[in-house]
Amino acid sequence: MDTHVWLAYVVTAILFSLAPGSGTVNSISNGLSYGTKKSLASIAGLQLGLAFHIMLVGAGIGALVAKSALAFIIIKWVGVVYLVWLGIQKWRDSSSLVASEESSTLSSGKLLRNAVLINLTNPKSIVFLVALFPQFIDPTQPQAPQLLVLGVTTVFIDSVVMLGYTSLASQMGRFIRSDRIMGKINKIFGGMFMGCGALLAAAKA
Repeated sequence: MDTHVWLAYVVTAILFSLAPGSGTVNSISNGLSYGTKKSLASIAGLQLGLAFHIMLVGAGIGALVAKSALAFIIIKWVGVVYLVWLGIQKWRDSSSLVASEESSTLSSGKLLRNAVLINLTNPKSIVFLVALFPQFIDPTQPQAPQLLVLGVTTVFIDSVVMLGYTSLASQMGRFIRSDRIMGKINKIFGGMFMGCGALLAAAKA
């Protein structure tokens, strides 16, 4: 893969990761509630889900999902239900930041599993990758090495961006000690999760 092609993809991948979505909401929410260190598990979970989608696209299954209305609908509605459920849980969460730090409401394993499911149940990322990857792959060259480079680049960039979101949120969280303010923030993020679910529900293959 030529350097200028790879650099063009890097810019595209950064924009893709910076774009607000359920993964972004999850990272910021966890950063506020649990801090950067514990939230690393959720970032890892998001990347596992993203890596799985990249492997599906590389294996050609992603193109099938992108073209299959039934497969898209099934995955989409599982994702919608899951995001709305997360939103309701967050909306009803009345624990303060201090309480979250002391009791560690969710284990690292649960944070990881939640994040994996958030990305796995988002078929739009598969469709996006199916549409994006071919623009940066030279059909005259072996595809496997090119897919590997693009996949590793995507996961690395998304990890850095999500870590940035989480760290920024964690720094903000240090100044938030009011139960009332934290309750409002929980409702905001609960609404954002449900909003992501609504956007996903409106998505078309």
